[in-house]
Amino acid sequence: MKKIFLLIAGIAVISCANDPKLEPIDYTVLSGKIDNSKDGKVILFGGDFEKEIKLNDDGTFVDTLRVDTGYYTLLHDKDKATLFLTPKKDLKLSTNATKFIDQMNYEGTAAATNTYLLGKIKRNKSRDAIAVFSMEEAEFIKTVKGFGEESMEIIKKSTDLDDDFISLEKKNIKYATLINLSKYPMYHPDYSKNEDYKPSEEFEAYFKDVDYDNEEDFNMYKNFKELAIRHYSKTLNPFEDIKGAVSSIKALKSQSLKDMLAENLSFFISPSGKDSDYLYEELTTISKNEEFKKELAEKYNTIKKLVAGNASPKFIYENYKGGKTSLDDLKGKYVYIDVWATWCGPCIGEIPSLKKVEKKYHNKNIEFVSISIDDKKDYTTWKKMVVDKDLGGIQLMADNDWKSKFVKEYAIEGIPRFILIDPEGNILDADAPRPSSEKLIELFDELKI
Repeated sequence: MKKIFLLIAGIAVISCANDPKLEPIDYTVLSGKIDNSKDGKVILFGGDFEKEIKLNDDGTFVDTLRVDTGYYTLLHDKDKATLFLTPKKDLKLSTNATKFIDQMNYEGTAAATNTYLLGKIKRNKSRDAIAVFSMEEAEFIKTVKGFGEESMEIIKKSTDLDDDFISLEKKNIKYATLINLSKYPMYHPDYSKNEDYKPSEEFEAYFKDVDYDNEEDFNMYKNFKELAIRHYSKTLNPFEDIKGAVSSIKALKSQSLKDMLAENLSFFISPSGKDSDYLYEELTTISKNEEFKKELAEKYNTIKKLVAGNASPKFIYENYKGGKTSLDDLKGKYVYIDVWATWCGPCIGEIPSLKKVEKKYHNKNIEFVSISIDDKKDYTTWKKMVVDKDLGGIQLMADNDWKSKFVKEYAIEGIPRFILIDPEGNILDADAPRPSSEKLIELFDELKI
């Protein structure tokens, strides 16, 4: 449940406070002004809290919130600021939307801690990430640890920071250092052009004593949350052992971590997932997140309808060559559908193979249909890519990107996604082999296309 409470009127608070049966509630007042805002809103979130706050026409806003002490993210358009909020303390901010962080200024009883955090954000922005991750291992470790030491020195010299904040921030700095270290093996080979890099024993030692199964820290620190998720993404291997992954998650103590990992595992509930029934039952038991379980049930019930032989969900979308094309227009032929987008690297990677398959089955009883789920703002990009990459087959654009009816009815959560439909309009494979897979040609040959 979202912990959001609005102060309707002063009299309501007075009435509650005077009732001996009720405890007084401590609120945080967040206010400010954002000049030149086109978005017209900010979103504050952290832990299980999320609140959208509308801006007035002059860019001002004020809201009275009940929040736990901790770190929050303030999102405006694509800009983010990290805030530290505490009950009974107020924070007023002012900035310009065109230079959101650079012109940010704080006032109020929570100003000191947030000004410190603002300085940390500005220091991070000024650093060249590519240069840092290109460093050799020893130099990289020294540099990243130095970032943390710099923040610690600033804390020591500050005279207006709360003791509670200092205690929390020291741990936050530790997790920020660890999350940066954890990214090095992924980024360094690419940035340094050293594909043979392997972490040393000294490097791995930094992660040996981390208690990843820590409920309090998982909910308090977004750096720790990312660190824990990265750790379990590496140690749990649902692609090879789905039951082993489920067993490991069930053994964890942190319910918040269980909820997050259950949500990640739900990706494997798919039309082609042989463990979908098992996963649905287990994840419903593991998770305590009622909203997730409701969405999971909807997804599960959707994929149960996508078995071979059932009538396929239909579409009628804009055709690149003009007009609209529907699934009914293609009746009498097999239909191989590629759901993709111009921004999707793996989708682009399949194009050469798709062209080869199209050429091989030219004039056969099959139509190749590509459905772009690009956002409407990328309409021109889609049309240009069709030309630039000389895309063949039938090129269509869905009417509402990820939220398009056809996309939702096929429970598509990741792309590229390939679908094979028979000449009667029935599903043959709701999660068909990719063009780059030899299994696709084997399937076509089996069907005598």
